[in-house]
Amino acid sequence: MFRARTERVIKTIICEIVEECVNRGHSVSETLVGFMVKAVVLNPTNGFDVDHTLSEEDVQRLKQLCLDKLTEESSPGLDTIKMQLYFEMNYALRREFLAEIHRILEFKLSGVRREITDNRAKSRDDFHTLYHQIITYILLRSAIGSPANFNCVQDTNAALQSVLPLNDLGAFLVLLKKDKEQQLKELTMIVTGIRIFNEASKQKEELLSLHKLISDRSIKNELSITQGLVWRYTAVLEKLTHPNIQSAQCEMPITQLKQALYNVRQHESFLKILQRMESRQAKLSSVLKQLRQTVQPNTAIPGSTVFPLFKAVTKLWFELQDEAELLHILSNITVGLKPFLVSQAKRFSKAYLDSLLEATEVKTDANRLAASSGMAIDSGFEGSVEQIDPNLLPLEYNGFCGYMFVNRDGLLLPGNPSIGVLEHKERFYAFSSREAALAFASSPDDFVAQVAEKSKFFPELFQLLRLHQHFRNTAFLISGAVSAVVLQREPGQSLWPMHINKREIGIQTDTHPVETHIDKSYEWNEWELRRKAIKLANIRTTVTHSMQTNLSHMRRDNVSQTWLPKEAVSQTMRESGSNVPNPQTYLHGLRGQRDATVLKVDLTRPVEEKP
Repeated sequence: MFRARTERVIKTIICEIVEECVNRGHSVSETLVGFMVKAVVLNPTNGFDVDHTLSEEDVQRLKQLCLDKLTEESSPGLDTIKMQLYFEMNYALRREFLAEIHRILEFKLSGVRREITDNRAKSRDDFHTLYHQIITYILLRSAIGSPANFNCVQDTNAALQSVLPLNDLGAFLVLLKKDKEQQLKELTMIVTGIRIFNEASKQKEELLSLHKLISDRSIKNELSITQGLVWRYTAVLEKLTHPNIQSAQCEMPITQLKQALYNVRQHESFLKILQRMESRQAKLSSVLKQLRQTVQPNTAIPGSTVFPLFKAVTKLWFELQDEAELLHILSNITVGLKPFLVSQAKRFSKAYLDSLLEATEVKTDANRLAASSGMAIDSGFEGSVEQIDPNLLPLEYNGFCGYMFVNRDGLLLPGNPSIGVLEHKERFYAFSSREAALAFASSPDDFVAQVAEKSKFFPELFQLLRLHQHFRNTAFLISGAVSAVVLQREPGQSLWPMHINKREIGIQTDTHPVETHIDKSYEWNEWELRRKAIKLANIRTTVTHSMQTNLSHMRRDNVSQTWLPKEAVSQTMRESGSNVPNPQTYLHGLRGQRDATVLKVDLTRPVEEKP
């Protein structure tokens, strides 16, 4: 009951903030407002204590702080949070989209496939028609050319002739429908592989020009631009947060620079997730190169040798088709991420960053990793941390160095796994230098706590550094602290609805999912089967006779119905009963005397007399 009331309180506060933001001309979602409420309460500078009940004034101040954060103009931190929400809402449907693409493709091909599997060709013209339908199916499934293109049809016909000649089509017709569908898939895989190999052989280059098939240059360009900004912001903050520079002497907006760095770092992380094309392209080129080495001119190669390679080429081609279908969605997501970079671009122009850098060298992430690769961690240091293989992932803080984040006041430097990956409480950490790793090993719990504490000032780091496990129970604590305000109100002053949404769910399973077949006429006894066989044989020789008499002619069946007697019971208002005395008589003088007089004595006692 308390948890339900807590959820109602938080939802009401969120709805009020959303409504106020709309009144101010800002459109925000309830998810964004809910996250902002959590971020404001966690920020130590706001003075909220989740372990104690918030007063009515605290709740009003919480609403005002959330409104100020959500309506802030040109805020890189707010744009980063919106970017994270936008990416999570759009990229999560990738698998569902692929499943829908495959379903639509199968639906389009089902008609052609049904015509092929149900075909009962008999004449020569029917065989030619069936052969052309198979070619059409292969072209539609491979998406290499159109069935209306004569050259594509000729190329596919030539490739199919090398696998299934027209004269062997009769063997295909005698197969079962399920086997025909499987055979059709095999033909599609092999013929498509042959066509891709032929297309690659026409190129002058050694490898296939994959940029003609698909391209993700736009994502690469965006990633290159974003990484340039990341390295420049990192160099500026590395210079400004150096221990030799006093904070009083630095008049630069370091907080805004940090928010800008987190903004472009998050953008870089999302673009790396979107870039998924290169690995499959490299595999396809490798298989095509192997095919060229296997298939030599004027050399007969058995099908068992090259057909698996053709299938491998087609499989990679279909995977590339899936990626190509996703490419326009990824491109749309990339375009959708651009508006979230506007704030940092307005605040810090290229000329302004150049003035801050002066003569400072801008190092790329690759340069930093190369400079620290030779500083491997010795396994003999003392501490509760174990050194493990760098291949064990994932890394905490999204691969960034936690030591530099704490000691350089929020600076994000990529960790170098080649130095060594350290394990602490079943979590893995990478560091930017050997000194950082040793310092972390001396007191890992303190550093982990400091990272979580410093990230409260920048809520966009919850997602960027993957700190969700550090604030697992915070949401409920915040809800409990806020909902206690309801208990302070009078019964007639409640502002939150008291209804609770309930839902009933029922699940029913079949007792026997698979219906069993019981043959009641089954007989295991051989002699009983023989007896039934003789009986059936005798029935064949028997004749049934029937006759009709004058009495049975036109006779009909009569049916009558009677009403059964009704049972009746009566009951009186009084019950009464009677009792009679038990008669007892004694006769005197029956024995012993000849002339004696018999005397009869009545010994019956009255009923009311008690014995």
